[in-house]
Amino acid sequence: MRQLISAPNQAGEILKARRKARGVSQQTLATKLGTSQSRLSSLEEDPARMTLERLLALANLLDLELVLQDKSGARTPAEW
Repeated sequence: MRQLISAPNQAGEILKARRKARGVSQQTLATKLGTSQSRLSSLEEDPARMTLERLLALANLLDLELVLQDKSGARTPAEW
């Protein structure tokens, strides 16, 4: 799976979809993450409040990885 994220809410949608596709409940994932089910639910609905550390931990638990790469057709620093 490869997803481009351009807005915070997309991260929550992707994580939620992956969790459901894996058949993992919010409670199970929250326990592994060391948080409550209600907090995980809140993060899925409003991922802008998620720290990078928490995003990486969730991605890892769902067998995902975060990759930053140059945009296609990105300008060089001299063009800024």
